[in-house]
Amino acid sequence: MLSNCYYIGQGLIFTLQLMFGGLAIGLILGMLLSVLRYCNICGALVNGWVSVIRGMPLILQLSIIYFTSPSIIGVRLDMLSAGIISFGLNSSAYVAEILRSGIESLPKGQFEAAQTLGIPNFCMWRDIILPQVIRNIFPALVNEVIALLKETPLISIIGGMDIMRRSQIIAAEQFEYFIPLCIAGAYYYCMVLIIEFIGRKAERRMVHDKGK
Repeated sequence: MLSNCYYIGQGLIFTLQLMFGGLAIGLILGMLLSVLRYCNICGALVNGWVSVIRGMPLILQLSIIYFTSPSIIGVRLDMLSAGIISFGLNSSAYVAEILRSGIESLPKGQFEAAQTLGIPNFCMWRDIILPQVIRNIFPALVNEVIALLKETPLISIIGGMDIMRRSQIIAAEQFEYFIPLCIAGAYYYCMVLIIEFIGRKAERRMVHDKGK
């Protein structure tokens, strides 16, 4: 039992690398997409990108990036890189939609006041708009992080040695699926609880800072 827990737990680092790597790409690209869309810069392209990414299964996106990378870019991506890119691109579309709703919820006067004061667009978005938006949509972003974590087991489809894949290996070796899968589920559940705890702490901190 303990050996099974240890072996499955060794996939924790791989899983966290997928989650944090995908989250970093998703947040950065999602912010860029939402700002471009609001400013009506390449609007049709941005809308098309978001629509296509959200309309395709993540497992298909992962398969395309991993299996077709040699013919498209001439380089075979390793499983971790392919997973991070796939999860990041997929998450960016959902983050862009979350940010869009947050941006549209702000009073138009915020933008008009910044323009009247002659604040450069970059500074306006960095110092005025995005901090307010992120504070308003923070719970939705926490949910996206949790969703991203629960999508990482898809990497096992292409052989990535994450928590799920390791539990499947033990199950196949011991002809016993219930215990290994329960161990994997416990790992995921604990990580979700940690994310929720950190999210609540961060949210309370932002509310406290806003009240000052």
